[in-house]
Amino acid sequence: MNSPMLQLLVLAGIAVFLILRLRNVLGTREGFEKPPAVDQAPAKRKGPAFEVIEGGPDLDITDHFPEDSDQGKALAAMKRLEPSFNVGDFLSGARGAYEMIVMGYERGDLAEIQPLLSEEIYESFVDGVAAREDQGLTIEANFIGVRELELEDATLDPDTNEAEVTMRFVAELNSAVRDKAGDIIEGSTTEIKRQKDTWVFARIMGSDDPNWLLVSTDG
Repeated sequence: MNSPMLQLLVLAGIAVFLILRLRNVLGTREGFEKPPAVDQAPAKRKGPAFEVIEGGPDLDITDHFPEDSDQGKALAAMKRLEPSFNVGDFLSGARGAYEMIVMGYERGDLAEIQPLLSEEIYESFVDGVAAREDQGLTIEANFIGVRELELEDATLDPDTNEAEVTMRFVAELNSAVRDKAGDIIEGSTTEIKRQKDTWVFARIMGSDDPNWLLVSTDG
């Protein structure tokens, strides 16, 4: 075999070798090549399958009564008539009013609490204090605190917009009744007694007068 022919065969072999190598390289996927798109199932949601949106339950009401209860509807109607009304604020006010009224009656100082009393309740308090004074009795009392406070009922008269809210109080206090000589004839100045009261407060919603009046004191 002559030299030119031998050279051609060698070159042809090299060419075939290079083609096969290049084909192998081109047929390989390596590096940061973007993978083909595939259909993926939506990721599973973690947590509750709902979202809180505006217009949900009013917790200021539902903390005390179900939203669809008569009491819940009455409280919602009060808020519509008077948007500034808040059940939590009312309860705080009722706690303070309870202490003021109890101590005002115990001490016979009714002038300070009169703005918080309906006319009927005020007259009954006046009669009670007068009866004590006629017998020469005085009361020494010390209010310790309200231990339980519960909203029991709520109503609204759609014709008059008068709201009534029933509250249950459990309070602790010391109370002693002294006679004309100053001797204790009932109670104690050191022994703590627990007092339970169910009171009803009323007010015309939307009126200029912000005070709720005590209209019933059933114990």
